Amino acid sequence: MDESSPAARTLRALADTIGESRPRHPDDGTDPAVPVAGTVVIVRDGAHGAEVLMIERPDRGSFAGAWVFPGGKLEDDDRVEGDEAESARRAAARETHEETGLVVDAATLVPLSCWDPPPGLPLRIRTWFFVADDPGGEPALAPDEVIAADWVRPLDMLARHGRGEITLYPPTWVTLHELGDQPTAAALLGAVRMRGIEQFETVARRGAAGPMMLWQGDAEYSDAGVGGVSRHRLEIGALPWTYRRADSSEN
Repeated sequence: MDESSPAARTLRALADTIGESRPRHPDDGTDPAVPVAGTVVIVRDGAHGAEVLMIERPDRGSFAGAWVFPGGKLEDDDRVEGDEAESARRAAARETHEETGLVVDAATLVPLSCWDPPPGLPLRIRTWFFVADDPGGEPALAPDEVIAADWVRPLDMLARHGRGEITLYPPTWVTLHELGDQPTAAALLGAVRMRGIEQFETVARRGAAGPMMLWQGDAEYSDAGVGGVSRHRLEIGALPWTYRRADSSEN
């Protein structure tokens, strides 16, 4: 991988989070001081299976140069007192329209996951992911926030990342992995509804193969450890990244 490439710079930035991170506290995942954002995975039927809409960020600002799903941080008008998920839902719909011109109905967004970054970082944003059917129409991209957009099969995007062609961040990578290779948009949405909302409260650590992100259920998630060989982690020390998710009975 070209060490000057955006993908290489992103890997170095992610590796730096290990030194900045601290152990998690029980209330980190609901800390009201952490900014909240919402993002939308828009899905449609493609010629070879379900596709999702992804946008490329400019080489500056948040997620510089990365491919992400449309979305952004809450604004005052999005806030619903005492309901973070609903606030994020409104922000996700509004930001999607501002960035892509597509109109998704906030009330119909299907919640997928909530991602809380490693604690102790100078910049943390807790992000809710939602899924929606393609509302139709051609995207009209906001020039200051988006430089490209594409409808892609999730596994094809992961393959491009594995070859070092594009930049992804862990929540986007894992989301694409979990969406997998569904034959239709309806099948993808059905799978999301059956699974329910998943919480990803992230811990950053360094393993034998390099930096990794861990989530609840991994045997090394806490400093004390829980023993066993259960895994829920993303190993990001080299391309292609490796996602391991299995309990003790599956190893």
